[in-house]
Amino acid sequence: MKDYMQKALDLAKLGQGWTKSNPMVGAVIVKNDQILGQGYHKQYGGLHAEREALQDAFEKGRDVKGATMYVTLEPCCHFGKTPPCTQALIEAGIEKVIVAATDPNPLVAGKGIQELRNHHIEVETGLLAEESEDLNRKFNYFMTHQQPYVTMKYAMTLDGRTAAYTGDSQWITDKIAREHVHYQRHSNQAIMVGIGTVLADDPALTVRIDDFEGINPIRIVCDTSLKLPLNSQLVKTAKETPTIIATINQNPQDHQAYQAAGCQLLIIKEKDNKVDLLDLITQLWQQGIQSIYVEGGSKLNASLLEAGLIQEIHTYIGPKVIGGFDQYSPISGFGFSRINQALTSNIQAITPLGKDLLIESRVD
Repeated sequence: MKDYMQKALDLAKLGQGWTKSNPMVGAVIVKNDQILGQGYHKQYGGLHAEREALQDAFEKGRDVKGATMYVTLEPCCHFGKTPPCTQALIEAGIEKVIVAATDPNPLVAGKGIQELRNHHIEVETGLLAEESEDLNRKFNYFMTHQQPYVTMKYAMTLDGRTAAYTGDSQWITDKIAREHVHYQRHSNQAIMVGIGTVLADDPALTVRIDDFEGINPIRIVCDTSLKLPLNSQLVKTAKETPTIIATINQNPQDHQAYQAAGCQLLIIKEKDNKVDLLDLITQLWQQGIQSIYVEGGSKLNASLLEAGLIQEIHTYIGPKVIGGFDQYSPISGFGFSRINQALTSNIQAITPLGKDLLIESRVD
């Protein structure tokens, strides 16, 4: 049983980045110890995993009546972009459904399982539940906390510097690590930076990987006073890639040129003469943005840390030592006065990326 669910989880992972606001889900149909069909949710708006698996079986001419389906997430029971998956299972004659994890979406949340049981389909839950919940931690967090899941990313040297004392920062890590960052952009619904990063680097914040066309994230710029240059890459490409400017500037005349270029302006509450990040996060949740990858500078990192808005940290370490001054560190502008006050995290993985290392940790 566990092998079949693991197979479903492996399939689900193939949807990373493509499903965006939907969870990643995989499904495997088994009868007499033979896999009849399998599938996963390939992209937002496409067939869900259960229907993909059924379609796979039907195309192979296999009879699924009386079969068992292993699925990594509770089947949906409501009309969204596609009809309810529970309906498809009932009509196909599936006899038993083994579900890894229940769906925290209030539109489902146990209702899918109950719908199947109401139609005399046996349902078991909990097989590899932790693995399924971890795979969809961003989706789950969004549903249970009414906030996007925020991942803070930075690259630093062995001595903890994000730039040389001159400000030069290209490049601390090599191509393999930098390419990995682009996969993370593809895997998150939005990317956030501060205006300082934009003024310094004029980034595109898009997905650029050889032989891979990923989905560009929604770009979010925290720009308190509305200083974003109209000739920046972000503004010039806003009609192709959604771009949100978060500002406290409420002057409609100042907004017009940005709006004409295709940018969306979010008017955010002011806090300490800056954008109130909690208000921003709330407004982004209201827009349905589930995950945010933060590539901002040290000040934005510090503000998010101080506000308690970070769930995950990705630390890329290049094997360089450059020395210098204190201002070029991953976090500046806020700090705890004592070690026992520090934010703590659990390291989940340490991954070699060529000559570099990636440390992935979850905030406690």
